[in-house]
Amino acid sequence: MEIPSIYLERAVDQFSGLPGIGRKTAMRLVLHLLKREPDDVRAFARSLDELVQNVRYCKICHNLSDEDECSICKNPRRDHSTVCVVENIQDVMAIEATQQFTGVYHVLGGIISPMDGIGPQDLEITSLVQRVEAGDIREVILALSPTMEGDTTCFYIYRRLADRELKITTLARGVAQNDQLHYTDEATLGRSILDRRPFSA
Repeated sequence: MEIPSIYLERAVDQFSGLPGIGRKTAMRLVLHLLKREPDDVRAFARSLDELVQNVRYCKICHNLSDEDECSICKNPRRDHSTVCVVENIQDVMAIEATQQFTGVYHVLGGIISPMDGIGPQDLEITSLVQRVEAGDIREVILALSPTMEGDTTCFYIYRRLADRELKITTLARGVAQNDQLHYTDEATLGRSILDRRPFSA
């Protein structure tokens, strides 16, 4: 398909680089933006620029934040002795939506996946161990998706933490095997957190 404008083509190229967006969908989105009021489009572009300029990762848990520490880590009403280990930011949002967890989080930034070239050194596992070694953590909840890669990551973390005086638990298996955690419905995920059980290697 020949695109009659180089600027249109550049915009389509940018949109089609997003996950799940093909060139036809990208074209539809760009053409939609062209129909919007110019001020609306500028506001859209400005929000993306502000996103890049201002959003950062929490220096403690690696969640998204507007400041050096996220609102969860700074909240004195949270149970900072209980750390829920998750794969990504979406999992934090999914668990928070259940309103069943009052502890804090640790975002790994992925899971161990040799097929994808992702090893333990590519994840925030060392910083988790350092948080535990700092001394105030009594329980680590391994809340990773129940896939082969998720189970492998849980086992690796368990081995790294096994020699410490620490309660290591995992979600109850209300979450279906091979499901992504952030796609699980809130009721099931909430029950899985409340009914968590000791992790066994």
